[in-house]
Amino acid sequence: MTTEETKFLDRINAYADEVLGHIDPQRTQVSYQLEQLKPVMEEIAAEEGVSVENVFIRYMDLASERSVVMERKFQSTMGNMNSYGDILS
Repeated sequence: MTTEETKFLDRINAYADEVLGHIDPQRTQVSYQLEQLKPVMEEIAAEEGVSVENVFIRYMDLASERSVVMERKFQSTMGNMNSYGDILS
């Protein structure tokens, strides 16, 4: 992920923390969550001269990419912890 992509994703995530920090994402409809993110996505779209839909797609792609990276790191850490457990046994 490039520096620009990271800034883009972090900007939307920071906004999401502000407006959605009080909700349980597992119990809140995705449509509501996306509606709450619309203002920041509209702002970015205007700045970049693209559609809100393009911003949304880019956001979802980058969020998915970050999620995969975080899962790999987690799995690697868990694998290392299991290896240490085998050594200590």
